[in-house]
Amino acid sequence: MKVILNQTVPKVGKEGTVVTVADGYARNYLFPRGLAIVADRNQIKSLERRQARVAEKTAGLKSAAEALKDELHGKSVRIEGKVGKDSSKLFGAITSQDVIDAIKSQLGKSIDKKQVALIEPIKRLGIHQVELDLHPQVDATVKVEVFDPAAVVVAAPAEEASAGELVEA
Repeated sequence: MKVILNQTVPKVGKEGTVVTVADGYARNYLFPRGLAIVADRNQIKSLERRQARVAEKTAGLKSAAEALKDELHGKSVRIEGKVGKDSSKLFGAITSQDVIDAIKSQLGKSIDKKQVALIEPIKRLGIHQVELDLHPQVDATVKVEVFDPAAVVVAAPAEEASAGELVEA
């Protein structure tokens, strides 16, 4: 089924593109969440007009987005998450707003919430790749490391003890 994406969907396509997806995926995932619409003739004409207007507005912004990509692409940020004992599942979730706050505080760059392509919130510890849609033609990827502060504090003395044993031997 051909659909027009209303938002950037990771591993499917960017906002405003016409993509072919499985019928069930479109009916059960994309349409209920408002992520896509059916690509009929009228919608495609409307999309072309909308893309022409957007291209006029964003012509000068591409160079700024390229510069921001050079500063952010491949960098990593750390976000603290609270987990239960012996579990890697977070009590809450890491949302796109948390990612924006971490980028602003740790990397000193400010981006818009709509530029973070995070459909589902992060709910587990570990390293996650998050795509940033800085411009219709410019993307960047940031690594988000979600860690448990209690686990880091417990692990630190063990590392010091093992380092001390190596020195004595």
